[in-house]
Amino acid sequence: MYLADETRYDGMQYQRCGESGVMLPFLSLGLWHNFGEDSSYTNAREMVLGAFDKGVTYFDLANNYGPPPGSAEECFGRILKADLAPYRDELFIATKAGYRHWPGPYGEWGSKKNLVASCDNSLKRLGLDYVDLFYHHRPDPNTPLEETIEALEAIVRAGKALYVGISNYGPEQTEAVLTAMEAKGIHCLVHQVRYSMFERGPEAGLFSVLERHGVGAAAYMCLAQGLLTDRYFDGVKEGSRAAGKSAFLNRDQVTAEKVATAKRLNAVAAERGQSLAQMALAWCFRVRPVSTLIMGASRLSQITDNLKAMENTAFCEEELERIEEILR
Repeated sequence: MYLADETRYDGMQYQRCGESGVMLPFLSLGLWHNFGEDSSYTNAREMVLGAFDKGVTYFDLANNYGPPPGSAEECFGRILKADLAPYRDELFIATKAGYRHWPGPYGEWGSKKNLVASCDNSLKRLGLDYVDLFYHHRPDPNTPLEETIEALEAIVRAGKALYVGISNYGPEQTEAVLTAMEAKGIHCLVHQVRYSMFERGPEAGLFSVLERHGVGAAAYMCLAQGLLTDRYFDGVKEGSRAAGKSAFLNRDQVTAEKVATAKRLNAVAAERGQSLAQMALAWCFRVRPVSTLIMGASRLSQITDNLKAMENTAFCEEELERIEEILR
């Protein structure tokens, strides 16, 4: 029988998410990879429970996570039922809808039909009455914004989610949706954004929009799919993500230039007493309105190593200038 570590909150840093009452952990666990039907349940359980024992309270899912779609939610629901049910009120569970999940015209995007059905199906797979946070996973170019917002509002009013969020919206789209939500008395808690030393797009307007509206940011892919670690310093090895069938990182993207940049950044990290991954995470966390960093993992040791980034999150001006010079 699982009993949570009594000291689980002692070492974790929590930060307020935008202008809300929600406190999110420094690192959150994303179940994008390694929680599907082809993954080890024993390993998945070890990662979830091990993360919670370290104070990780936010678990990030989506209806299409697997593979196949939905299987990550089923896996997490199984862990919830078997081990975490007594701790439900200590967990912040999020899921999303917007990418393709089932065939036909209603299985993706942002219609009310899709979002409400997706939320209902996610709750069944998770074995929950409600999630803490429900995201629209990507903007829909064809559905009126008002319909998507109406769906999110209906989900909250029905008690199926406590908060709503958005993901992968650009600055102009974000401004439009937040303004429209506010007109209806709905607060968007958080925007989930792709952000790292190698992907700095949110700095060009999006972060300022979020700050203006009091919305937090949950950053993902902070390690650039492993490029901001030492994993590829000696080439692409079998078993690595770039050697597999990932749609987000392949051998061609592990360029000599990126590896050389990562090695120069690694030298800065070493002077700070950190691994490159730990410094890359701390660097992302330094920026407002970032409230939490969503990390993926294939084993518990990665989670515990990344949590050590909290030991040094401050950067002096000289360090920031050196990093900027390397990234130019």
